[in-house]
Amino acid sequence: MTLRPWEAMLNAADRALVAGYGYGNCKGAAQRPAVIVVDATYTFVGDTPEPVTEAIKKRRNACGQQAWDAVAVLQRLLPAARAKGLPIIYTRADARPDLGKFGAPSLKKAAAAPTSTRNLREGNDIVDEIAPEPGDIVIGKAKPSAFFGTPLLSYLVALKVDSLFITGGSTSGCVRASVVDAFSNNYPVTMVADACFDRYEISHAVTLFDLGAKYAEVAAGDDAIARIRALPDGVFRTPA
Repeated sequence: MTLRPWEAMLNAADRALVAGYGYGNCKGAAQRPAVIVVDATYTFVGDTPEPVTEAIKKRRNACGQQAWDAVAVLQRLLPAARAKGLPIIYTRADARPDLGKFGAPSLKKAAAAPTSTRNLREGNDIVDEIAPEPGDIVIGKAKPSAFFGTPLLSYLVALKVDSLFITGGSTSGCVRASVVDAFSNNYPVTMVADACFDRYEISHAVTLFDLGAKYAEVAAGDDAIARIRALPDGVFRTPA
């Protein structure tokens, strides 16, 4: 996956508009960034690296190989963040089962995938390869945004976070909602493009283009890791 997968989709008029309006010049992470990992659970990643057409036979909402490619980037990014003491905040679903029958989500409910003996893990578990470690924060959420109805904002304020690296899935769903809410709460955002994932390549590409034009900086994992490593030590000092 390229960092700028949307470029092949732009016609000449679109390219002229991008150049003329100066889209894509959003500022991202500052001096006290936190890393947010959105919904990197078995439900959305899948059980094993495989094409999405196979993954959805076992978990209806799995994103398949693209999700596992993003997990591989996170396996390098998260240790770099921990080495600098940056806050790492994970989200996952946290709705009462009976409440799932109410509101807009019930209108979009897909048919359940067939029961499979391969579903050996709880779908809401964060995948083992990037599982939270002591000191990380895990937040449950019932809606797409990591901010809506959660204590995320209060944590960011308490930690004096000034910017965010946002990763996870899906790019066009919960990641997008979280980026827009972060922007609305005045947090500069860096979307780590290859640490985000989606079911459809077109949704992933167009969302990166759209958010990069208006609400966030879009960066590659290697660039984000280099910037994290360049931060001074001891920016965040947690209580003993």
